Parts: sequence; structure tokens; C-alpha cells
Amino acid sequence: MILTDTHTHIYYEQDAEKQEQLIQRCFENDVNRLFLPNVDVASIAMIDNLVAKYPENCFAMAGLHPCDVKEDYQHQLDIIHKSIADRKVYAIGEIGIDLYWDKTTLAFQQDAFRKQINWAKALNLPIVIHCREAFDEVFEILESEKDDKLRGIFHCFTGNEAQAKQAIALNFYLGIGGVVTYKKAGLDAVLAQIPLSNLVLETDSPYLAPVPFRGKPNESSYLIYIVQKLADIYDVSVEDVAKVTTENSKKIFGV
Repeated sequence: MILTDTHTHIYYEQDAEKQEQLIQRCFENDVNRLFLPNVDVASIAMIDNLVAKYPENCFAMAGLHPCDVKEDYQHQLDIIHKSIADRKVYAIGEIGIDLYWDKTTLAFQQDAFRKQINWAKALNLPIVIHCREAFDEVFEILESEKDDKLRGIFHCFTGNEAQAKQAIALNFYLGIGGVVTYKKAGLDAVLAQIPLSNLVLETDSPYLAPVPFRGKPNESSYLIYIVQKLADIYDVSVEDVAKVTTENSKKIFGV
């Protein structure tokens, strides 16, 4: 069985010994593929260092997280864009709009989102979307950018059934993480209306740990708890969930 964590910030752990332990626990739990979303200029080197250590298991993305879109965002975008020429990246992400923390930067976020979507199209890469309290704003941009090159993942999807179907219609997979294990989240009821073939797995480590670790630091090895929850929702084996979602990740990232 091969499990794929399509969204993990495992590189945040900069203690070499602890980082190695995190990776080894992944391997012990069949989590053999780790996709690393970029958030800012500083995280480029952290991601590249981890990819260099585990080139068969870790895969880089490049992008500016919407929460890091400040007044100097154009300068940050220039640095990240230039870095792509010197490294192998498998997606532009994580990018998008976040109105939970700061609504005053919406115009900056919208511009940065569009620019990075255009990078992805020019490079024939998928995008990985961060959307928090901003479905209308994100969909407005996606609908205007819709073409045969626009594709990717709605990271940490927590929307309703209509939003799920709109994302899928736009050629996006839904990234399902620890929230699906939370009793009051209601995501299990949404997914009951959505085929497993439209999903990929993720942890968003070190955030959003699944039950029974909710409220504690998350790690990619905990993907097994998300897999088990999906197996229960769809009444299939964990092996079936692993196979379908890993195949989906290969379709998206090309690796």
C-alpha cells in the first residue's frame, strides 16, 4: 500500500534528528509520497533541503501563501518565480485567498492569485489552492481563468456539496485532511455525495491533526487516520482508498 500526503509542511521541523524521525514514521505507516507546498521566500530552501535528502519521496511546490501576501508581495513573487527555473516543482502552491486573518489585503491577494495561476498555465502545472472564508472570491477568479490548463487541488476542502461540485467541475480534486475526522465538521456528510474518485489525501502537517490527536501537532504519518475515516464513509478497504487517492495524485502532479 502506498499513501500520498498531497499537502504537508513537514519541512517546518528544522531539527535534523526530529525531521528524520518524522519521515521514518511516515515510511512505517506506508506514507511514501510527500508533496511540499511553498508559503514564502524563506521556505524555498527548507523544501529544497528536504527534497535533496529524500528525492524519491518528497516533491516541491512553489508559491506565495495568501497570508504572506503583504504590500511587498510583488517582490516576493519575483523571487519565487525566478527560483522555479533552477529547481523541479510539481505544482504552484499553496496559493489562493484567505479572508479569515486579514480582509484588508484582498486586492493584493486577488492579484497574486491571478499571477500565480498564469505561472501554472505557462508551465503546464497544477495549482494547489488555499481557500479560507473566501469561496466566492476564489471561485470568481477560477471561473474567469477557466480553460483546459486550469487544474489542481482545493487544499483542506471544508465546503458544502455545491462548492465541492463546483470545484470538481472546474477540474479540481478535493484535498481531504484531518477535518473529516471531526464530529461537528459535517464534511463526512458532504463526501457521502461526492465520489472517492474526486479526492486526494493530505494532512497539512503540522496543522489540523486528526482525531485522536486533535489539538496537538499534526504529522504526515497520521494520514492513516484520515484513510480509515474515508474507508468508513465509502465502505471500502483502506487499501482501496490508498490506491484511488494515490493514483489521483499521480494524475495531478505527473509523478
